[in-house]
Amino acid sequence: MGNVPSAVKHCLSYQQLLREHLWIGDSVAGALDPAQETSQLSGLPEFVKIVEVGPRDGLQNEKVIVPTDIKIEFINRLSQTGLSVIEVTSFVSSRWVPQVSKRLYGMGCYEISLGDTIGVGTPGSMKRMLESVMKEVPPGALAVHCHDTYGQALANILTALQMGINVVDSAVSGLGGCPYAKGASGNVATEDLIYMLNGLGLNTGVNLYKVMEAGDFICKAVNKTTNSKVAQASFNA
Repeated sequence: MGNVPSAVKHCLSYQQLLREHLWIGDSVAGALDPAQETSQLSGLPEFVKIVEVGPRDGLQNEKVIVPTDIKIEFINRLSQTGLSVIEVTSFVSSRWVPQVSKRLYGMGCYEISLGDTIGVGTPGSMKRMLESVMKEVPPGALAVHCHDTYGQALANILTALQMGINVVDSAVSGLGGCPYAKGASGNVATEDLIYMLNGLGLNTGVNLYKVMEAGDFICKAVNKTTNSKVAQASFNA
């Protein structure tokens, strides 16, 4: 690198390490310092199941009608990323979350997704909601569905993970919105979620680079710019 300062060399080498490991889900923390990884992952699940909601929950809020063949190709691309679940969840007034969760669980529902569909939640409100719901339903039967209107989605998800949740909804490229809240932005971007989970050393089984390619495909199809910070930084690098 010639006369490049050592600090810059370190930065460049770390960026290369990120590209080599975070895209495919390897643990960067472990590659740097195994002891640090053990401390960092304390209280977090070993595996996180990502539920991709982009094809329906994401596209239903788009103003343009997406042709069926484009939707099929989009889903096909997502199915090649390692995502095990590609679907959509429901939502309800926050006042009824604990009661409805208990009713659904009592009816035999194996998984209940708790949604902040207008994206106004914070780590504090996420913690309080989960504490309330977990009095009725065990964490193993819960998932979280966070929108990123106020930029709190990843922080809220991390809080949920620390409380025992290991199923998270997301939408590629941050697609979506909320028809009940004007100005509400889309779901947390699958790319950003995977990047965070990979950085924590958590296993998802999902290839980040392939997810970014699927996101790029659908964004071009609906003529919009991705809401994923990871995709923006990567494609503009």
